[in-house]
Amino acid sequence: MKRSTRSPAGARARTSASTEPSQPQAPSARAKRSTAAPTPRTLAEHVAHYLAELAAARGASEHTLRAYAKDLEEFVAHATALELTDPALVTPRTLRGFLFALDDRGLARTSARRKLSAVRSLFQHLLERGFIEQHPGKALRSGKVARTLPSAVDASELDRLLASCDLSTPLGRRDRALLEFVYSAGTRAAEAVSLDLRDLDLASGVARVRGKGRKERLVGIGSRARAALEAYLSDPERPTPKDERAVFLNARGGRLTTRALGLILDKATLQSGLPKKLHPHLLRHSFATHLLDAGADLKAVQDLLGHAHITTTQIYTHVSIERLRKVYEQAHPRSGKP
Repeated sequence: MKRSTRSPAGARARTSASTEPSQPQAPSARAKRSTAAPTPRTLAEHVAHYLAELAAARGASEHTLRAYAKDLEEFVAHATALELTDPALVTPRTLRGFLFALDDRGLARTSARRKLSAVRSLFQHLLERGFIEQHPGKALRSGKVARTLPSAVDASELDRLLASCDLSTPLGRRDRALLEFVYSAGTRAAEAVSLDLRDLDLASGVARVRGKGRKERLVGIGSRARAALEAYLSDPERPTPKDERAVFLNARGGRLTTRALGLILDKATLQSGLPKKLHPHLLRHSFATHLLDAGADLKAVQDLLGHAHITTTQIYTHVSIERLRKVYEQAHPRSGKP
């Protein structure tokens, strides 16, 4: 029997090499698949996946996400009642049935149109990612929607509204600053309550707001709004903020919500004795209408409102023309019918 001629050193080297820690290996494709998020299968799962992408990748606002979630939840319930849990089984007939069901409930056409738009967007998302082969709503029409002109509050009514805030209390001073800002800058409710201190330049009379899709724009702040904001921000009775960045705070120091803004406006409306129900967007409508009444350039108003398309802003020109027509008919001696 032959003896091995290998040296002990060689054996030690092999032993040492075998006991050295191995380098970390890249995970295999199979391992990657096992840790990745599960592929959505049901219509409800696809909706959840789509909403998550809207929030993460497209920067949709909380308001938009809530609206989409509510509209798509209604469609999922309709499809589930028909045992259509697979999005590939949804047909144009399914969508038409959904519209008929909304109409049977007496839903306004504008609301039905919005819900259909949300469903269309969902299926466009599924088509682009290869989950379906055909878009079931591509050729579907939701019918013409009668155009309704936005209403506006007269300047005298706005004066009454703003004067109703009780400046002897810290909350009244906050309410005055908030409502003055919303009307002066023409902001959406969400833009106003999300305003940060760093966004304000009171010396220059401008503010930076973040609108839909987190798009930023500059808005003007009038002298009265500036004075109200300066008084509010320097108020020794202003609550200690929980969020150091926030401009508008609730009584506990937290950032105001859009719902709180609505309640503040409700309170001011009641105190002013105005007969109509006001909502925060009505102040924005009034901002645009009053600018156009005074001869402001349409493109400038579009930029101030943050509208992506000028056609959205043009509707306010119809409001101004309608207001002028009413003034003419009331004041001109020969405006009456013969």
